[in-house]
Amino acid sequence: MSQPNPSAVVDRGGPLSGFIHLMDRISRWMAYLAAALFVAGTFVICQMVFMRYVVGVSTSWQTEFTIFSVTAAMLLGSPYVLLTGGHVAVTVLPDKLGGMPKRIMNLMASLVGLAFCACLAYAAWIYVFEAWHGGWTTGTVWNPPLWPAVLPMAVGATQLTLQYVAEILRREG
Repeated sequence: MSQPNPSAVVDRGGPLSGFIHLMDRISRWMAYLAAALFVAGTFVICQMVFMRYVVGVSTSWQTEFTIFSVTAAMLLGSPYVLLTGGHVAVTVLPDKLGGMPKRIMNLMASLVGLAFCACLAYAAWIYVFEAWHGGWTTGTVWNPPLWPAVLPMAVGATQLTLQYVAEILRREG
């Protein structure tokens, strides 16, 4: 599904336009955070390789930290991907049809995506709260609490849901 250019939003003013601009801004800031997490994961992997193969000592936390940071980067960066239309989409049929059928197909696809992301966000927040209240840990040698590792899933899915709403309003408004 092809997404419109976010800068092409007609500034109608009012609360809907404010909501769209706020969601766009939050998604951009989350993309910066995602990039920082990806860089941190990359540096930690390099440090782990250095410690293991140059210094010759074992590592205990680096693999898990990298998995958590890179996964968080993916989840927190997903709203920005939706905002910029960077996701993979098969648009042969809608592009062939054009006009109103294309708009209807794009709206239906967005509504399905919105429903999925809303369900994912709901389930992810339940998981975060269960991990927090249950004192769950990863069960590894490092054994950190689990809730910080799953929090990006809840935050990313929530923002992705809100970004879907903004994209639907942007196109239909």
